[in-house]
Amino acid sequence: MFGPRAIGVILTGNLDDGTAGLWAIKQLGGVAIVQDPRDALFPSMPQSALQHVSADHVVPLADLAPLLVRLTAADLPDVARVTAPAGMEVEVKIANEEDPLGAGVHGLGEPSTFGCPECHGVLLQLKEAGRVRFRCHTGHAYSADSLLGEIGEAIEGALWNAVRLMHEGDLLVRGMADHIQQHNTEEAVRLRRGGADLLRKATTLRDMLATESQPAVAKS
Repeated sequence: MFGPRAIGVILTGNLDDGTAGLWAIKQLGGVAIVQDPRDALFPSMPQSALQHVSADHVVPLADLAPLLVRLTAADLPDVARVTAPAGMEVEVKIANEEDPLGAGVHGLGEPSTFGCPECHGVLLQLKEAGRVRFRCHTGHAYSADSLLGEIGEAIEGALWNAVRLMHEGDLLVRGMADHIQQHNTEEAVRLRRGGADLLRKATTLRDMLATESQPAVAKS
């Protein structure tokens, strides 16, 4: 570990990617730099970093390069090698693509009630300095915001899948009704009613999803 010789930089971006890494650098004595959110095209990442990490420098993008030149050119006193906490060592090993189980991932936190969106394994809950993060036993990692985003995408995908299945159900029962019409008129009518009910539900759900996906329009 490089201690005060390490510099972490968070730039424009969505959600809160990078906050955990910047926090780790700061905890070990490194320098934390964050782009001024007012200068960022997407301010979420800088805002998250500033909320959870005591930044040493908050600068607009135009000032970043001169700042890095100045910091890297400055003389630093000799410092002893910094020893990272055991949990951080485990996450470094995982980042270096070591087997998470062999690296000791189960010692990072307590099992949560949530499943990993990628592999569906149980997520471990890691609490640090007012933040909550998650890791599964295969190494996938999420912040609370990114996990919520993944859950939201899964919900939307499941709802669109339901729309598709209801349309397919309607097509199936109408085709069956056409096939038996001459032999069982009553059953054909029942099937068509069921198909119409599926189509109404699909239309309602589709309209709801379409409304949710439309951007908000500012009122004058």
